[in-house]
Amino acid sequence: MKLLYIVPNINNEGGVARVLSIKANYLVEKLGYEVHILTQNEGFYPLFYSFNSNIIFHDLSLKGNFFQFFNSFAKGLKSKIKAIQPDIVVVCDNGLKAYSIPFILKNKVPLILEMHSSKFVEERELKDDFLTKMVSNGIHALKKIGIKKYNRFVVVTSESIAEWNIDNTIVIPNPLWFTSEKSSALESKKVIAVGRHTYEKGFDRMLQIWKKVVAKQPDWTLEIYGKSAKNIDLKLLAENLNVSDNVVFYEPVQDIDIKYLEASFYLMTSRFEGFGMVLIESMASGLPCVAYDCPCGPRGIISQGENGFLIENGNESDYVKAVVTLIENTTLRKEMGKKAKISSEKYNIDAIMQTWNQLFIGLKKD
Repeated sequence: MKLLYIVPNINNEGGVARVLSIKANYLVEKLGYEVHILTQNEGFYPLFYSFNSNIIFHDLSLKGNFFQFFNSFAKGLKSKIKAIQPDIVVVCDNGLKAYSIPFILKNKVPLILEMHSSKFVEERELKDDFLTKMVSNGIHALKKIGIKKYNRFVVVTSESIAEWNIDNTIVIPNPLWFTSEKSSALESKKVIAVGRHTYEKGFDRMLQIWKKVVAKQPDWTLEIYGKSAKNIDLKLLAENLNVSDNVVFYEPVQDIDIKYLEASFYLMTSRFEGFGMVLIESMASGLPCVAYDCPCGPRGIISQGENGFLIENGNESDYVKAVVTLIENTTLRKEMGKKAKISSEKYNIDAIMQTWNQLFIGLKKD
């Protein structure tokens, strides 16, 4: 079977690129698929994650104003579809152009939209005024119209079904990209967090929390792995909060699975999450997790009080209490760590990729 994935870019350290590399490699190596990936503006080079050499990359050059950009996208997409002749097209994009694809291609090939983010995700803090709300509601309405034109809409948690409320929706979780018999000893005085330095990931909230934690536990350190950003200076914020001695920033690393094993638990303070790949990665390493109950990924992964703590979104005092509890109660930390390891087993790649395989086979037959 011949698949075409359409994604803005995969030359980054983000979760979408990670998941696509896992799935595309599996489809080629285990199931014998022919996989093509279409990016935009050289979004496939240089690659951070490893993709099988048999995967075929394509790219569209999109420039100019909105109308020129969209016109070149539509023409380029039609040309690529004609040349590749895919059996199935899978779109991994939350930009507005993704919702136009069914109208461009007019259902000449089965289409799947794969959603990795919350319906309400925002890249920056929005103004609380009537016009902003009107624009936001209008965008959500346009997205819903576009999604209904897809043959299938795939989300990564059951909570996303209620969030989007669209009939052709199915749930397929992201798979784990590694399995390990090892688990963290949970004895180091380090906690870990992973993600881009963006508004949606909420590291500014994490640093505010960490300030209160180290006031009680000054010998603990927070390690943050992720791509730094020009418009969000977390190092400066850490300095202003007087926590620079207790926070270490690292750029992304490919062996993040080793870094999990060096920590005692995982922190997430995202404002929005579609899934939270880092949660199942850290759990597979035996780490308990503490996360805000943001829309809408963490609540589908963390079982409150079992494998971690799920905190009311924005409730800083409760979050601090949960962190301090894990620091002070070693027995609880280790019990949660064992349950976290067990929880991660349901994200086994073989089972999840068989679900994808059956979906592809069914759509091709239809």
